[in-house]
Amino acid sequence: MKRILNFFRRRAEPIATPAEKERMRINQMVLAKAMETTSPALKRIDLVPYEPPRGVVPADQLKSVMAMDSTPYDFLNLTGFSGGFPGYPYLADLSQRGEYRKMVSRLAEEMTRKWIEIKTIGEDDKSDKVAQLNDALKRYKVRELFRQAAEDDGYFGRGQIYIEVKSPRGTVASDDQNELSSPLFLAPEKIAKGSLVAFRKVEAVWTYPGAYQSTNPLKADYYKPQEWFVMGQTVHTSRLMMFISREVPDMLKAAYNFGGLSMSQIAEPYVNNWLRTRNSVGDLVHSFSLTILKTNMQATLSGVADPDLFTRIDLFNKIRDNRGAMAIDKDSEDIGQINTPLSGISELQAQAQEQMASVSSIPLVVLLGITPSGLNASSDGEIRVFYDYVKDQQESIYQDNLKKVLDIIQLSEFGEIDPDITFGFVPLYEMTKKELAEIRKADADTDGVYIDRGVLGPEDVRKRIASDPDSPYHALELSDDFDAEDEPDEGAEDDPADST
Repeated sequence: MKRILNFFRRRAEPIATPAEKERMRINQMVLAKAMETTSPALKRIDLVPYEPPRGVVPADQLKSVMAMDSTPYDFLNLTGFSGGFPGYPYLADLSQRGEYRKMVSRLAEEMTRKWIEIKTIGEDDKSDKVAQLNDALKRYKVRELFRQAAEDDGYFGRGQIYIEVKSPRGTVASDDQNELSSPLFLAPEKIAKGSLVAFRKVEAVWTYPGAYQSTNPLKADYYKPQEWFVMGQTVHTSRLMMFISREVPDMLKAAYNFGGLSMSQIAEPYVNNWLRTRNSVGDLVHSFSLTILKTNMQATLSGVADPDLFTRIDLFNKIRDNRGAMAIDKDSEDIGQINTPLSGISELQAQAQEQMASVSSIPLVVLLGITPSGLNASSDGEIRVFYDYVKDQQESIYQDNLKKVLDIIQLSEFGEIDPDITFGFVPLYEMTKKELAEIRKADADTDGVYIDRGVLGPEDVRKRIASDPDSPYHALELSDDFDAEDEPDEGAEDDPADST
């Protein structure tokens, strides 16, 4: 038994005496110096009521308007709500970073790159109206404004375009408060011929919702503002076209100023991770070796202030490079070096970059110009999926607003809305010349079979080829006059002048 007890006694941890504890105390100045490089913790954003900038809502109506917000902010924050609206100034600051701007602007450019094609229904020739509408779309810069609205949606969560028209009295709506607060009906009585003035983009920070219904979810106007305050003016909702691609739940709409989630807010954790990884990799490459100065630490570990220690270390860091030299004491000091392995760093950095691209639903080759590597690697599949995503975004964000724009332009240009005029988004994917040639060869073989079996005639195929804008024979002359010119005149032989 004694041997067992002695065995454990020999392995017991030594107990430091009070004198030894006092001798190992670190001086507070040394701790303060070491804490200077500690990074601050991230601050959580609580969900709070949104307050518009001064001047957006008239001062005498601000309290009554904000009192309509019945969101239980205290309850949401107490139940562990993840975060709230960061505010337009903060989102505007994020838009200055290249990572956020690249995501937002690239998607907005793709949504308007090929734009739309105005089409007609029926057999009536309406090419003049189509050409006039195309000219009007360019004159009012609709394509550019829709791109800017998509960018505002990406930066701030909401894009808006104001419709400026003249009232039936001839005054501009923005100068007539009575007209501005009245509904804009799509009728010749409200929008007379030549009354359209312009379309203008308005950033979300300058607008604030007016009256909205928040008591009966069964109503059509539930959480849908019927009017907006725009720098002190009341504007009816029908005069502002909204662009919101990522709507928030009804409980959060008031806190988000009735906008949606911005791309910047969604991508912020991924961008921060990318920036932190990129900076860490840069710091690691810059100083991948750790130099250890073995010197006398007795004064520091005994609790005595030793400012010369950090002065000596700072001196070494300032002259630390391949051309520098450090003088040390031969007997009491020594220098050692530990190198950090750099293998696998490029993969970690690439993964952080790919995660940043994934949240925006934009392929790496489109967002960053990075092509896939490896045998037979191709980005065609990813690009096609991205184009399908862009088409869905066009239909969900642009479709209704474009229909409204075309109706307003028709009322201003023609005095009426033609129901046979419609539009469609031009596909983004472009086939190669080889793919187009293969399609034309297959169509030609099919047409030959139909002609041989009597299903179609040569003139039917010729009309189809001439009317196809992608055909090399587009606008082919369909008249048969040239056939008569090639045939000899039946009465030529009986003409005595020709016989001579």
